[in-house]
Parts: sequence; C-alpha cells; structure tokens
Amino acid sequence: MFLVRQVEYPADDALIDEIDACHERISRARRTLFGLIAEVDRLEAWRNTGARDIAHWLWMRYGISEWKAHRWVASARALSTLPLVAEAFASGVLSTDKVVELTRFATPGTEAELVNWALGASCGAIRRRGDLAAATAREDVVDADRARSLAWWYLDQGRRFGIEGEMPAAQGAVIAKALERLSETLPLMPDEDDPYYASARRADALVALCSEQIARDPDQDRATVVIHARADALESGGAQIEGGPVIHPETTKRLLCNARVQTLVEDDAGRVLGLGRLSRVPSAWMIRQVRHRDQECRFPGCGAMRFTQAHHIVWWSNGGRTDLENLVLICSFHHKLVHEHGWAVKRAPDGSLSWFRDDGTRYRAGPLKGRMAFV
Repeated sequence: MFLVRQVEYPADDALIDEIDACHERISRARRTLFGLIAEVDRLEAWRNTGARDIAHWLWMRYGISEWKAHRWVASARALSTLPLVAEAFASGVLSTDKVVELTRFATPGTEAELVNWALGASCGAIRRRGDLAAATAREDVVDADRARSLAWWYLDQGRRFGIEGEMPAAQGAVIAKALERLSETLPLMPDEDDPYYASARRADALVALCSEQIARDPDQDRATVVIHARADALESGGAQIEGGPVIHPETTKRLLCNARVQTLVEDDAGRVLGLGRLSRVPSAWMIRQVRHRDQECRFPGCGAMRFTQAHHIVWWSNGGRTDLENLVLICSFHHKLVHEHGWAVKRAPDGSLSWFRDDGTRYRAGPLKGRMAFV
C-alpha cells in the first residue's frame, strides 16, 4: 500500500494579477491593431509595396503566417459592424483567437447572444461553428455555377483568345471548384482589385492549371507553345504565337526568362538557312540548385513556393548569363511585377538581393523603425 501526500502550492495572486493586466493591455493594443489594419485596407495604403493584396502585405511586413494574415484582415473588416465583439476584444474578455473565429459568422443581430456563448466555449468549438457556416456558403456558390461546355477561338484578328463552356452539373462543379480554389491563391496584379477582374483571376487559374499539366509532358516539342520572334525586334515588337496573336515585347521577354529558345538563321528573303543552339533555359541540375538555394520566392517576405520560376536578374536580352549567380527564384506574381510593371532586382557581390520599385526607389520590407535598430 502506497501513501500519497498531496502538496498544495499557494497561488501567487500578485503574479496572476500582473499576467491578467498584461493580457488586458495586449488585448487593447491588438484591438487597436485590427482597427488600423481595417484603415490600411480602406485607404489601400499597402499599394506599391510589392504586395498583391493587404493580407500579402501583412504577412510579408510583420512575418506572420499567410493563414493568420487572411484571418486577421477578414476579422478587422467585420469588427467595424460588431461593436459588442469589439468591446469584448478590447477588454480582454474574448481572446484574439476567439474573436478571429467569431467574426467569421457573427452578425449585428446575433453578436450579443454569440458573445455570451463564446465566453464559455472553447476556441475549437467556435472554429467548428465557423467552418460549418463557411461550408454552407461555398455550396451555394458551387450550385450557382454549374452548367458548362467548352469551345475556343481566336478573335480580333488573332490578338485575343475566346473561350466558352457548358457541361453536365457534376463535371461543371469539379471545374468550378478547381478554378475557384486556385484563383483564391493566385495574386492580384497592381490595379486589378476591382470586382471586374474576378473573371480575370479565374482565367489565370485556368492558364495555371493547363501550364502545370503541359510542364509534366516528357515530350518537350509536343508540350511547346511556339512563339516566333526576331532578335532585332524584341524592343519594338514582332513576336507572334504560332497560329495565334502578336504579343507585347515585355510579355515576350518574360516568357523568354524560362522558355526553350531555338535560333533560326534566315536570309533577307526570310528563307531559313539553319538552326542555332538551344539557349537561355537553365539545365535541370541548375534549376534544382536554384530551388535548393532559394527554397521560395525571394521577394522580401513573400514566401510563395507554388508557381515559382527562375528569373534572369540581368535579362538574357541584355547580355545576362544563365548561371546560378544570375538566377533567382520568384513567383509568377513578382515575375510579372519585374517585366510588365517595371520593378527590378539586383544581386550584390555578397549574394544579397535588393529590390527596386518602378520609379527606381529601393524597396525595403518590414517596419522602418524596427529595421533600423538592427542595421
């Protein structure tokens, strides 16, 4: 028989009171932070910072996770119409995690009841209720976007590509789900946050899906979208998709960053005299080295790992070499930011990267005050 002695450790009330007071101060500051996030969102003060939206700016600038950034932004927007939840947040009665979950489904008409319920509920229980409400909304969206078919054609003298679809509901739901989910992960380009561009994001999602599928084809020639361009016309134009439209010189340059290029030598009459060498594309081992070295998009704080590409820091058309020092891994959003929107990246002799806006000013990530303390 074993005797167990129960030892009671008296609680240090002063210490607990201090922790409670600290929690209240943090909650009050966090509520202020969420209000400021909402104001940054309203004023679009995050623009021209290399971010595709406010959540992207938030996680790059302050080093929080992508998931948390999106939840914080959504909660900050909702709190402006939920005064009781906001008051419970500022006083520390409801924690940040509970508020973030509660604002997913609370309304001005239900917040009083929900605040009282949330006081005794676990954060997990609040999250599950939010997941259920979100799932119902997604089903409504899918039901509204069913019948599809598929046809495509060139129009406007080959400068544009048209596509139209309708098909059985079950198949349409699969397509809609894939495109909607992927479009949510794709970045908005500058000046494309207007609701009009929602359809453009779905178009980008379709292109991304098809590009990923083509990239898996072991036969490079069968998977190739052929573009004809004269080397002396890259600055002024002259690039054309085979059987399709003429494309802008900057778009051509972006595609040439990671395209397979084959040189054709012609005489003055346009007759092909011979084939030159394959160039410009990094070898498979080099791509592996770039991905191993960079791991993710190297724009400060971005961290994207999907749809990344090896970009020539000094462009190939400007004499840049295809070697490791001249390659950097960036996502498709920041790749477009460099080519179509005038941003630039440079590598110092020590390997560090510097980014510059389209007006030539240096882009620096993170809060200025905190950064200067560590420079």
